[in-house]
Amino acid sequence: MSEPDSFLSHLIELRDRLLRALIAVIIVFLPCFYFAPQLYDILATPLMSALPEGAHMIATGVVTPFLVPVKVAMMVSICVTLPIILYQAWAFVAPGLYAHEKRFVLPLVVASTALFFAGVAFCYFFVFGVVFKFVYSIAPKSIEVAPDIENYFSFVLGMFFAFGVTFEVPIAVVLLVKMRMVTVAKLKEIRPYVVVGAFVVAAVVTPPDVISQIMLAIPLWLLYEAGIIVSMFIEKPAQQQAETSG
Repeated sequence: MSEPDSFLSHLIELRDRLLRALIAVIIVFLPCFYFAPQLYDILATPLMSALPEGAHMIATGVVTPFLVPVKVAMMVSICVTLPIILYQAWAFVAPGLYAHEKRFVLPLVVASTALFFAGVAFCYFFVFGVVFKFVYSIAPKSIEVAPDIENYFSFVLGMFFAFGVTFEVPIAVVLLVKMRMVTVAKLKEIRPYVVVGAFVVAAVVTPPDVISQIMLAIPLWLLYEAGIIVSMFIEKPAQQQAETSG
């Protein structure tokens, strides 16, 4: 097969993979769209449970009551089909990988997906409850609390992304060690700087309250430590193999 034909075949395969991923998202989105109001209510549960008695959320835009639940339905459908999306990406690049790379990449994709969902779940079930109760417990009694649903969705989306990415830290650490860009000894040496950096990152990506910053910084540091532990089991066999081949 000539080079232009090979390039064209790759483009066709990429199109087919993207189309399959899109179809999967659409199929899941249809029932999610039907239950969009209920999905938003579930998303709003941590906030509503922290609001004062009788408080409600508001919608300031004309079409916001329709658009925001639809956005939630789309977010849920993408999360549900994320394994399918990642599989299509894996299937596209797999033919160009060596056997040992395939054995490493597939568990990596599964682990990164699981860790991302773990970060989102940690944020929803634990962080939101603590942060919202803290924020509204110190709010002046003279104000009427009525959060906007679109602002809340943007806040939730940003927090989900921040915690989901944070929980990928062990994957990043393992990759750096696997590619021999850094050693475990070096990772241990820079630990104090990582701890400081964790709090700096938490201060940037979370709301300006100490509680949410601590609840992001501490898991980030602990996940870094977990990455070091896993990397120790990867680095030793690699060193032994290098010594044997040498």
